[in-house]
Amino acid sequence: MGLNMINIDFRTAPHDYKHWNISFSGSIATLVLDVDEEESSSRGYRLKLNSYDLSVDIELNDAIQRLRFEHPSVHCVILTSAKQNVFCAGANIGMLSTASHSSKVNFCKFTNETRLAIEDASRNSGQIYFCAINGSCAGGGYELALATDHIAIIDDGATSVSLPEVPLLGVLPGTGGLTRLVDKRQVRKDHADYFCTIEEGIRGQRAVEWNLVDELIPRSFWKEAVSARAKKLTEQSDRPIEAEGIELTPLNRNLSDNLIEYTYVKCMIDTVLMAAHITVHAPFSAPPEDLESIHREGANFWLLAMTRELEDLILHLRFNCSNIGTWLLYTEGQSKFVESVDKILVDHSKNWFIQEMILYTKRTFKRLDLSARSMFALIKPGSCFSGTLLELALCADRIYMLDGIFENQNEPAATILVTTANQGCYPMGNGLTRIDVRFLNNTSALSSIKKQIGKHLKAQEAMALGLITFAPDDIDWEDETRMAIEERAAFSPDALSGMEASLRFAGPETMETKIFSRLSAWQNWVFQRPNAVGEKGTLTLYGSGKRPDFDVERV
Repeated sequence: MGLNMINIDFRTAPHDYKHWNISFSGSIATLVLDVDEEESSSRGYRLKLNSYDLSVDIELNDAIQRLRFEHPSVHCVILTSAKQNVFCAGANIGMLSTASHSSKVNFCKFTNETRLAIEDASRNSGQIYFCAINGSCAGGGYELALATDHIAIIDDGATSVSLPEVPLLGVLPGTGGLTRLVDKRQVRKDHADYFCTIEEGIRGQRAVEWNLVDELIPRSFWKEAVSARAKKLTEQSDRPIEAEGIELTPLNRNLSDNLIEYTYVKCMIDTVLMAAHITVHAPFSAPPEDLESIHREGANFWLLAMTRELEDLILHLRFNCSNIGTWLLYTEGQSKFVESVDKILVDHSKNWFIQEMILYTKRTFKRLDLSARSMFALIKPGSCFSGTLLELALCADRIYMLDGIFENQNEPAATILVTTANQGCYPMGNGLTRIDVRFLNNTSALSSIKKQIGKHLKAQEAMALGLITFAPDDIDWEDETRMAIEERAAFSPDALSGMEASLRFAGPETMETKIFSRLSAWQNWVFQRPNAVGEKGTLTLYGSGKRPDFDVERV
């Protein structure tokens, strides 16, 4: 079995965008949705009415990243449309009706991660997002608006907002719309119930009164009012007024039959056991210590370069290698260089560039948490699971660490290292660190680990602290790890995905974890039901003029 290669590429840049335009005016950026109908991700459908598919969101994800790194002086981002009387019709129905189940679910997950990146930029980076809805706004279009901080709608007697998935398509809003409606905007449940069961949506003053939008602006002075509101929103930002951005240079990636290779990240595919061997390398040399030199390195600074590569690999494996169900996580390099980077992160956490790198790495580790893949970390001599790279192991479902060394090997025994970066730089979606989640409410265990910060821990020490799962010696290592990987390949992938998603997020529930748990449980289920995708289901018959024939049994 070879790679299940679809070859979706997540690398792009503004000069290659087909669907978005970016412009700047002082501290305000404007992202204009202007979807090219003919530039869809695959053949068989057109992106009418500013509807979107994966290609549109790949560009949006890139734009959000570039605004944060390349344009630090931007304080407010306006989202609006270039189409006459249309803001966004949501996810393209032709795409949804023809896509495979895994493609639909991966699309929803990536799209929601992009929405969360908007909210993260507003909350943590001082780039306040403002949605100026200048035409009909339906489904995923309104879900995009819900991710912003402020929503204005044009008062023209026709423009409405809607979540018509239930009455129109027999499915659910796929990127957190229901949760954001009641949790974020605090719309009353009776209002939300009515709103989500009418195709035509709600317009005008009622949309404001129900808190579906924040303000209604007459068409006669729409542009002036949008500009004034954006300027007002910039006052909420603490971004630097004058700072030189960091160019996100093109990402180099080499692909061969079973090898995906970057500068710091490498992935080898085992097509027999359907496993990806992912190795992340520490810095090759000591990082610069002063901020000026770090800024000068820009996109080549290890943390940013490594994170960009890791994110691209995660997305590549999710979409292009769906049959590779186990990800094996390794590290290489010298711990002292990672320690130096982690010290920089803590010492200069107020610097906008350092802060953006931390936030970006946090979001990328979250992508690992949310990937429907089994993950095992394998720690052996030559590994570098220290600080920031220890987070990779903490993301894993199990951690195997060799106790001692292999026979006839000259390298010293492996160690792991907890640094201050593991104490809050990279929280999970539930707001807790991965160590906090690992030892939920176990104050004694957490206290013991804090006492070990900065100390290199060998296998038995790590085992006693509960930081690893198993510590086989050199005699048992190969058999124990091989059997675990073979066993994983023999289980039902459906059951594993459900089990892993249930076990990874102990602790408090947040809007973010609610969105993903509901996406996994409900949208995943609904997308497979005959009422949606059966021969007489809504997605199958959409556009044919025929009405769906629902199975009326409540399950």
